[in-house]
Amino acid sequence: MPMDFNQQIIDEFRANRGQVGGPFEGGRLLLLTTVGARTGASRTTPLGYLPDGDRLLVIASAGGAPRHPAWYHNLRANPRVTVEDGILAYQADAVVLEGEERERMFARAAELDPGWSAYEDRSGRTLPVVALLPVDAGPPTGPMGDALITLHDAFRRELSLLRREVAASGPRLAAQLRVNCLTMCQGLHVHHSHEDRFMFPAMEGRYPELAPVMERLRAEHETIARLLDELRTLLAAPDVPPADLLGEVNRLTGELEAHLDYEEKHLVPLLN
Repeated sequence: MPMDFNQQIIDEFRANRGQVGGPFEGGRLLLLTTVGARTGASRTTPLGYLPDGDRLLVIASAGGAPRHPAWYHNLRANPRVTVEDGILAYQADAVVLEGEERERMFARAAELDPGWSAYEDRSGRTLPVVALLPVDAGPPTGPMGDALITLHDAFRRELSLLRREVAASGPRLAAQLRVNCLTMCQGLHVHHSHEDRFMFPAMEGRYPELAPVMERLRAEHETIARLLDELRTLLAAPDVPPADLLGEVNRLTGELEAHLDYEEKHLVPLLN
């Protein structure tokens, strides 16, 4: 993309917490900042991405251009990069996928969006697939209550994307869409497990009057865990009607959003 167009997207992305219009509206977009291989200067590029468990995947398509994009050359020289998803910003290590793994990940991406294959055909080159592995393990910086809202907003954003993707899917559920759902399930499970083991006991010890609130939050965690198990079971079936999946995602979204709102109402003021 031309630099001036890139900058417009970057500015809009940062001003609207990852929401942009035009050709990227409703899509999965991140900002990747690399260190120049020759200049040593930071350079930020908007890129589409694919979830893949604990990592994100980006493809060096350059819009079908015959040469690899500058950001790809940069991360080959300096693999430590910065990722912004509109909610969170963190450091990541970039790993270029090779061999069978690259072929499998690219095929999965192209099944979901044939545009990737069209780019590769037009470019005359094999499009590199790069995995971004987060290296920041800690919570967002700032007051603990604000950090909790930031994490919750990331789940709200992901569920919104999933609902849009499932609603737009064809009669057959693409493998990448299954991965998107399973990645969200795993992230939510880890978040609630950490709350149950660490944050909730600490809050109860400091604020005994929260007992009824904590009882409700734990019960809601159990309900959401059951919904996540049901969603995983559905995704394990060889043929999943997208309408059925959308119904499960909508049901989970309703329960989760109510849970997050209640948790924030009662815990954020005390955490801050």
